[in-house]
Amino acid sequence: MSLTKKHIPILLLTLAASFTVSQSAQADDQLIDRASFEIGGGKKVQMVRFGVQSDWSRRWFQSNGYHLGGYWDASIAQWRGTAYRDVRGQHQNITNIGFTPVFRYQRDDLKGWYGEGGIGVNLLSELYNNDGNRLSTAFQFGDHIGAGYVFDNQWEVGMKIQHFSNASIKKPNSGANFLQLKISRRF
Repeated sequence: MSLTKKHIPILLLTLAASFTVSQSAQADDQLIDRASFEIGGGKKVQMVRFGVQSDWSRRWFQSNGYHLGGYWDASIAQWRGTAYRDVRGQHQNITNIGFTPVFRYQRDDLKGWYGEGGIGVNLLSELYNNDGNRLSTAFQFGDHIGAGYVFDNQWEVGMKIQHFSNASIKKPNSGANFLQLKISRRF
C-alpha cells in the first residue's frame, strides 16, 4: 500500500494516539488507563482496531462484590471489504474513527469475568459498499455487546458483536456487523 494524501491524517492520528498512550502510561494521574487491539470480521469484510480507554471512577448498583461501571473508548480501525460494489475480489479500504461510552458489569476488584455494552459515534473515511451492504452516510452509530476475562487486573481478553448503522438517517442503511476478538492491557 502506498502512502497518499488521504492516509496522512490517519497516520498522524495513529502517531498522536501512540504518543498519548506512552506519555499517559508514565503519568501518575492518567488520562488513558489501557490500550486495546482487536481483530474481527463480518460478511466479506475484516477489521483491525486500535483503541485507548479511560475508566470512569463511578460504581453503580454495587452488591455482592460486583458493580456496574464503565469507560470511554476512543478508537481507530481499518475495514477491508472483499466484494466492493458487489464484485468479488474488488477491495474497499475504509478507516473508521470512533468514540464510545461503554457500560461494564464486573467484580469490584476488576478481575475475572465481565459483560459490557456500548453505543457510540463513528466517522468513516468513505461510504461503505460491500457485498450488498451499503451505508449512505460517513457518520455511523456503533453499538456492541461483549464479554471477557481480566487476568491479574492488567491483561484482558474478550469477544464482542458490533453493529454499525446510521439509524435510518439516510437510506440505504443495511448496516455492517462484526464479530471481534480483543486483547487489552492496563497501564
